[in-house]
Amino acid sequence: MRYLVESLALGALRRGRSVWVEIRPVPEGFVVVLHEDEDIGGEDFCDLHGLPGVEREDGEQNFGREICVVGEGAEALHLAEQELGAHPDRWCNQGVAGGDYLDYMRAGRPDATPR
Repeated sequence: MRYLVESLALGALRRGRSVWVEIRPVPEGFVVVLHEDEDIGGEDFCDLHGLPGVEREDGEQNFGREICVVGEGAEALHLAEQELGAHPDRWCNQGVAGGDYLDYMRAGRPDATPR
């Protein structure tokens, strides 16, 4: 199964795993992070973590922009859906997100992901 239903996504968060937009557990609850990376992948390279981040205005490497920290996993999922356009039927574990990226590239990098 590639995508996680909400209950499985919440279970992954409780086990300390990141879910890509990225939502990851922190001592205060869950942090929602927006990654802005250069789209330089191809069929032979689809590792999201290996993509270079877009440089910040100060010239430093961008490793993701923290959007917020919330107390509950469900709140983090909802916020990512409402504020960042994450699709509620497409949550996946960190190691599976590269497969989605590969599908996106094979589809010709369409402007919008089907909802």
